[in-house]
Amino acid sequence: MTLRIERSVRLGIVVFYAKCLTSERSINMSLNHGKQSAADFAKRVRGNQRKLRDGLKSQYDFIVCGSGSSGSVVARRLAENPNVSVLLLEAGGSDEAPSVKEPARWVENLGSERDWKFVDQPNPHLKGRSMPLSMGKVLGGGSSINGMGWARGHKNDWDFFTSESGDTAWNYESVLNIYRRIEDWQGAPDPTRRGTGGLVFVQSAPDPNPIAPAMVEGARSIGMPTFDSNNGRLMEDGGGASIIDVNVRDGKRLSVFRSYVFPYMDRPNLTVLTHALVTKLTLEGKRATGVEIAFNGKIQRITARLEVVLSLGAMHTPKVLMLSGIGDEAELRRLGIPVVQHIPGVGQNFQDHFGIGCVWEYQQPLAPRNNGAEATFFWKSNPGLDTPDLQTCQVEVPLCSAETGAKFNPSPASWTLYGAVVRPKSRGQIRLTGPNPDDPIQIEANTLSHPDDLKAAVACVELCREIGNSAALRPFTKGEVMPGNLREAALEDFIRDAASTYHHQTCTAKMGRDSMSVVDGQLKVYGIENLRIADGSIMPRVTTGNTMASCIIIGERAAELLHTAHKLSDVEAYSDQGAALR
Repeated sequence: MTLRIERSVRLGIVVFYAKCLTSERSINMSLNHGKQSAADFAKRVRGNQRKLRDGLKSQYDFIVCGSGSSGSVVARRLAENPNVSVLLLEAGGSDEAPSVKEPARWVENLGSERDWKFVDQPNPHLKGRSMPLSMGKVLGGGSSINGMGWARGHKNDWDFFTSESGDTAWNYESVLNIYRRIEDWQGAPDPTRRGTGGLVFVQSAPDPNPIAPAMVEGARSIGMPTFDSNNGRLMEDGGGASIIDVNVRDGKRLSVFRSYVFPYMDRPNLTVLTHALVTKLTLEGKRATGVEIAFNGKIQRITARLEVVLSLGAMHTPKVLMLSGIGDEAELRRLGIPVVQHIPGVGQNFQDHFGIGCVWEYQQPLAPRNNGAEATFFWKSNPGLDTPDLQTCQVEVPLCSAETGAKFNPSPASWTLYGAVVRPKSRGQIRLTGPNPDDPIQIEANTLSHPDDLKAAVACVELCREIGNSAALRPFTKGEVMPGNLREAALEDFIRDAASTYHHQTCTAKMGRDSMSVVDGQLKVYGIENLRIADGSIMPRVTTGNTMASCIIIGERAAELLHTAHKLSDVEAYSDQGAALR
């Protein structure tokens, strides 16, 4: 085995990562046959999608905008009815890059053509820094460039969704039923909480780097309960530590797009159009009729016979709404955009988890395995809280902001406890800078603007240092790199330099019943017919932990609502030969 150490700087995030280069081994005939079958299916997909793209229609039953963790779910579930035509639009391109397929290489996508490369406004709470806010611009969206951690949200998150929406279909019991249906859980049987045989392959990170179980032991040594999984029981109470669940099989990423959409792309009723940027909605009065897209160098209009679903994420969903005249009327008039529907909450309530890298140098370098972040814990900064407000992932390489990287200069042979505040009270907003699709959005993330978030971040760093310096991790540790034994103002100063996005941008078109809500419990945009939103922007509050799994739930709920509203048959008329190849 050859170990190669590389350094990468991506949009203000400094990462050092290691790759193991292994020799290929001979494979048996059955595996060769399986690879040939997969190759045949992929060839069929390419031919079918080329034909559908060349014969792009002017109308489809449903138009789903965005192929991320929610949009891919909606498109698949609608296309399961062979009599329904579905157009799935994606502004980015192919997910065939090695940095997408190999989950431990996720950082290579940051700053690449697969990243929207958003940056927020200079933030006085971060000493005037502008934080990079990467989001996926590729088939699969964030699920194609993230760390593939499977975190289903805390019980209290989903019960809060119900209290905000007034719809019990969003509560934990209902959502748990969906998780059991969609999971293909590979761990210890837990039929009350886990499912098998579903589309989403989930397993506890197999054969983890030895430092990962050592971190779990370090957490146990300071009194934190430990679990076999970071889902299930752990997220029904006060938190704990575990090896993380991942959507990785045989060392390859299983994005939501690959799990849901790709197996259906050989079918005539599902068209997946890449490099197609949704610029605005088309409307007749207050009814959505379709979309305008920038495609092949020109603007095209495509209509939806039944509904349009926006799944463009926390940045582009509010942008498209506002460009279409749906938003705060004062803001729209300021930019000369005709007002169709006054919804002041569009673009408001922005939330994101922010992370702080605490770094130690290895005694001996260890190559990352699986997704390169195989252990996690959830805990409370204050025991009086009803839900854990802190999450830390152990990253098997050094991960830090550009500012702290320059100050502390961690060795490439280091590892990180990347602590996060996952119940932030800070709120930001998304604004337009002009009336045209090419005008950039203005992102005011306002990270650390609420004083309670700084208090929680201090508790998180102190907890990370206690675990990182515990006896269980000493065999792996040459010494602590950062932050060291900082106190009070010095520690707060470090946190303001260190804070970086956890890539969980959400909540800018929230579900609810108050005057700032954008969608109701059915995910319908208030005041607009034939238009729903299905992505992380509808969260009234960001869920506890990595948001990919929660976005899949939002997609599944949207699909259920669309099936019910339009009386779509659930009968599957095609053989599911592609499913085995997902």
